[in-house]
Amino acid sequence: MRLKCFLVFVLAIVLLATIRIVHADENKQNSPLKVGFLAVGPVSDRGFNYANNQGRLFLEKQLYGQVQTTIAEKIPESAEAERVLEKMIAQGNKLIFTVSYGFLEPALRVAARHPDVIFMQINRFQNSKNLGTFFSYQYQPNYLTGMVAGRMTKSNDLGFVGAHPVPPLLQAVNSFTLGARSVNPKVKVHVIWINSWSDAPLEAEAVKGLVEMGCDVITNAQDNQNTILPTCDNLGVYSCGFYSDGHQLAPKGWLTGPRLDWGPFYVKIAKSVIDHTWKPCSYTAGMEEGYIKLSSFGKVVPKSVQDEVLAKEKLIKSGKFVIFQGPMKDRDGKERLAPGQKPDLKQLAEMNWFVPGIQGSLK
Repeated sequence: MRLKCFLVFVLAIVLLATIRIVHADENKQNSPLKVGFLAVGPVSDRGFNYANNQGRLFLEKQLYGQVQTTIAEKIPESAEAERVLEKMIAQGNKLIFTVSYGFLEPALRVAARHPDVIFMQINRFQNSKNLGTFFSYQYQPNYLTGMVAGRMTKSNDLGFVGAHPVPPLLQAVNSFTLGARSVNPKVKVHVIWINSWSDAPLEAEAVKGLVEMGCDVITNAQDNQNTILPTCDNLGVYSCGFYSDGHQLAPKGWLTGPRLDWGPFYVKIAKSVIDHTWKPCSYTAGMEEGYIKLSSFGKVVPKSVQDEVLAKEKLIKSGKFVIFQGPMKDRDGKERLAPGQKPDLKQLAEMNWFVPGIQGSLK
């Protein structure tokens, strides 16, 4: 009798333990995917970090209840990035988007220590087992922006304020120049690098310096749009933005510019992680995917110019017009693309040259 009671008791314990395990597994399966975002600047910059945060908010809205997101702002591209990534992982994040060019190296080191966490790095082309990269062809709307600038300039001198002379920004200034010179061969583009993703005093001084050179249209590749665009308006010159639509920051002289729309892509990646279908690769897309778009036209842009640009946009989206295609030489006369040649991802990722018409240093 005692043995029978003991066996019943043991069976009951096993049954309860099994139920607890099942419930734990169910709770684990039903719990939202925690998604972290690592940003180099503030999400209030109305530029790069703002655009990425808008994508994060879109992800939360579209996958409500399925994801839980957090973002760490103003994190340097240094050992501090590793520390913050480790903290994110300790908080349970299983998918992390590292959204600045210089985060790749810290992300690779942390990813190697945490094979159960998936990382997605922006604007780079190096993968590991649990780290993928993603990039939009930001140079495509930059070409269109250049067309507008080429039509609007009276001095034929255009200014470009760049953060760092890294390949994505060299693609940007090269395509901008090609677009401007396609409608106005007399155009020259003057480049100033400030060697910082965001530095308001340096950005304002760069704009002033370009205006003193005679530039009457200023574009940029800075994370922060809050300084450059208003400074252009205050100095009475036209301005072009980058990463987000900045027409409200420069109501008098705004022309247009590229803008990011990463929300749908973030949803796509999060779903693949939830469904266990994610694979490491370099995701790339042009304007046809909608991840990079042309911002609104300013009130000062004539209808004829808008129509011309929108017609070219259709050709780019359809693949009938390719911006970087040989024959193409750099400003020193060296052949970079043979006749008919189109650059592959590796060539784009290693771009370190200027097209003709650009004045300024590559450093």
